[in-house]
Amino acid sequence: MKAVRFHEHGGPDVLRYEDAPDPPIAPGRALVRVRACALNHLDLWQRRGIPRVRIPLPHIPGSDVAGEIVDPGGDASLRTGQRVLLHPGLNCGTCKSCRDGRDSLCESYDVLGFKSDGGYAELVSVPAGNVVPIPPHVDFVQAAAFPLTFLTAWHMLVTLARVRDGDDVLVLAGGSGVGQAAIQIARLHGARVFATAAPAKLDRTRALGADHVFDHYSSDFGQDVRGRTDGRGVDIVIEHVGEATWDRSMRALANGGRLVTCGATTGHRANLDLRHLFARQLSLLGSYMGTRAELLEAVPHFFAGRLKPMLDEVVPLSDARRAHERLEAKEQFGKIVLLAS
Repeated sequence: MKAVRFHEHGGPDVLRYEDAPDPPIAPGRALVRVRACALNHLDLWQRRGIPRVRIPLPHIPGSDVAGEIVDPGGDASLRTGQRVLLHPGLNCGTCKSCRDGRDSLCESYDVLGFKSDGGYAELVSVPAGNVVPIPPHVDFVQAAAFPLTFLTAWHMLVTLARVRDGDDVLVLAGGSGVGQAAIQIARLHGARVFATAAPAKLDRTRALGADHVFDHYSSDFGQDVRGRTDGRGVDIVIEHVGEATWDRSMRALANGGRLVTCGATTGHRANLDLRHLFARQLSLLGSYMGTRAELLEAVPHFFAGRLKPMLDEVVPLSDARRAHERLEAKEQFGKIVLLAS
């Protein structure tokens, strides 16, 4: 098969479009012909190399995949030719967390394409339980753009923060993949949404459903949010930027508010005044991916058109290097998707 691999860590130039061995057919594993694979920031981090994380080389990235089943791996619920998207979380299925239905806390948790080979290829092999059938009206590009970011945002807002009708929600970096998903999920649950975005993305972020959008770089959005809420602040902050925005995100919270974080793209060190934490009864919640059950809760809204991934660009698999360059430069608005075949 053709695949995009890197044999060493580095910049986009380490990506090679080349021949690679087909994944083996194995019981319990579905072999999927990849039709589309969406990019995530995880792809950039692993390509560059992550301290203390060993990624087997050569490596095929790609966590967000849609395609057709070539071999169902003996699973009677699946059939050859079936159109599917893939749950990106990989878990053992036997540890206590898995038995409790909290598979994103699995002792051996992995993400498709992180330490295992992923979807930058014509074929990918996954556990049969990671396969989610898609209806005929959902195209492969949209299906590939949905799982990771919408699952992450669903876990943050619905499971952890318990968003409800009438809440005020602040979404950091509303033009990002997680940000766009969070805006839509918050609106789906009846919340009023505030967001931050780069100057060039303000109008498009507002069009996603944000009631008020603040300049991510030049505004004091913590103060701006309080000005828009009669000094109260917001019930929920969706934070995935990290060090550069942490203080403003904390100031934006109302008493009893919940801040949920799933990333630290600008740095991992943040200051915290414990007096504000306990006196204002704030909750700080860490989030990583989500469970298969949560993805199955979210996908009906996707299939019905109530949640919709925003697309930036669709490019051939052979142009993965250029796609990485665009994502790295933060030029995109929405998902960049590779067409594998």
